Amino acid sequence: MAVKSELEKSGLHHTKVELGETEIMEDLSADQLDKLNTSLKNIGLELLYDKKYIMVEKIKTIIIELVHFSEDQIKTNLSDYLCGKLNHNYTYLSNLFSEIRGTSIENFYLSNRIEKVKELLVYDELSLTEIAYKLNYSSVAHLSNQFKKMTGLTPSHFKKLKNNRPYDIGDV
Repeated sequence: MAVKSELEKSGLHHTKVELGETEIMEDLSADQLDKLNTSLKNIGLELLYDKKYIMVEKIKTIIIELVHFSEDQIKTNLSDYLCGKLNHNYTYLSNLFSEIRGTSIENFYLSNRIEKVKELLVYDELSLTEIAYKLNYSSVAHLSNQFKKMTGLTPSHFKKLKNNRPYDIGDV
């Protein structure tokens, strides 16, 4: 809604506004692009019009949605999943992502999965076995090994730290 509002303020017509993507009907001058970018920055957004950056943002969005917002497990490996969604070969996507982000797609995916594990451990509603299954790990041991590599802690130690932290004043 914020993007639609900024487009309307700028007198620009659009055919769609979705998460991370907008189609504007007019060709924009450099001055119009600068003004739009400034107005978007004022509300905490950024205009991306370089095709490489747009593709990297699409990769990030797909991974974040997959890990944090999807209840379905992918039926294939991540590389095939991304290729199917973006209609590009994985070598191109992987090289582009590494060039722009300075890390691999796999590391970005892994760090998001570990963040999701932390979140689920803090909620304390699922067992580690259930978390491993939910996030499509081959085993609890595999999840635990990756968690320890990324955080330096075992999942059970992380959970104990969460349980032993002092209460906030707002909790009393």
